[in-house]
Amino acid sequence: MIEPKTLPEVDERDAVREPDRIPVAGPWVTDLEVQYVAEAAANDWYTHAGESVGRFETEFAGYLGTGSASAVPHCTSALHLAMLALDVGPGDEVIVPESTWVATAAPITYVGATPVFADIDADTWCLSTESLARCVSTRTAAVVTVDLYGGIPDMAAVRSVAGRIPIIEDAAQAIGGKLHGRFAGTLGDIGTFSFHGTKTLTTGEGGMVVTDRGDLAERIQRLRDHGRTPSDHRYFTTEELAYKYRMSSLQAAFGRAQLSRIDELLDKKRQIFEWYEERLADVPGVDLNHRRDGLTNTFWMVTAVVDSDYRLTARRLMELFDLHSVDTRPFLPPLSSLPAFARYQTAVTAARRNKTAYDIAARSINLPSALMLTEEQVDRVCDVLHTILRPRKERS
Repeated sequence: MIEPKTLPEVDERDAVREPDRIPVAGPWVTDLEVQYVAEAAANDWYTHAGESVGRFETEFAGYLGTGSASAVPHCTSALHLAMLALDVGPGDEVIVPESTWVATAAPITYVGATPVFADIDADTWCLSTESLARCVSTRTAAVVTVDLYGGIPDMAAVRSVAGRIPIIEDAAQAIGGKLHGRFAGTLGDIGTFSFHGTKTLTTGEGGMVVTDRGDLAERIQRLRDHGRTPSDHRYFTTEELAYKYRMSSLQAAFGRAQLSRIDELLDKKRQIFEWYEERLADVPGVDLNHRRDGLTNTFWMVTAVVDSDYRLTARRLMELFDLHSVDTRPFLPPLSSLPAFARYQTAVTAARRNKTAYDIAARSINLPSALMLTEEQVDRVCDVLHTILRPRKERS
């Protein structure tokens, strides 16, 4: 066991912000990204316009081994395009897990469908197949799974329950993850990714839609460019009114450099998790991200679930870390708890039914997981957690 340093308890009235604040997320950028972006800035014009975007799409599809990849401004637009391509619309229901960022569910409302909120599994924090089975109805037009914090749900079980209902895999947080040898994002009918500045592979903002189905790929590519097909591009022929969901060349160039370093980025994420795992292994009542046979978890965000015996809410944990100049994030609140969905009866029903999502969100936080994090910073974060928990465990 690694003996933690004992940090002094901090009285909130006397808290002093340390200059070396530990960030909760952030990228790893090298000269290679700068070089790729500079080359695109100089060359991606006129007859070479958009060249970096096409290369990024080809290289991303090659990495995953998927039939097509379409670069878009963000994962929200990727999910929107996925639902449009599947013809989801008014009168339909789309099942989505409670524990995810609002962007997973918002596009359901963009197409006029109704979100149905399913509970999560207590170990994986991903979609519970038991809850999914209770949510499926004759109106279900799609199921959205979420690879939360780099984990992946039991997709074979999800597929068994969903039957012929199409599955959209929100792999925003799981680039490089695998389940039984298959990459995250390739396990449903359509996969979506985020390249937000907090993600393992970033373009600042940005996203990707991937699929092996040619019909869906063609539809997605048309819908993201004002309803035009590539063959009609020169003549400005618009087949239907659609959207401007294209990525810029500079973003794509940055993404290409990041993709070329993907193994290095993933190794660093695993290293950060293992530092935490080693230092917190003997702390009673603290569980970290789930490992299981056949799963390559990318540990996008190292997450601590604190036993209810400590009587510490997620908000209070964050406040205490903040006093020690350590940034944290809350476990994502259940979607049905958000005011944005208050008008949906499905949210009212879910709030009564989905006890696991509500329980875990109440007592869990994301620990600092920035790619530039050092081992010494992880030491400090773990020392703070020991300091927070020790007196409470001694009193219990």
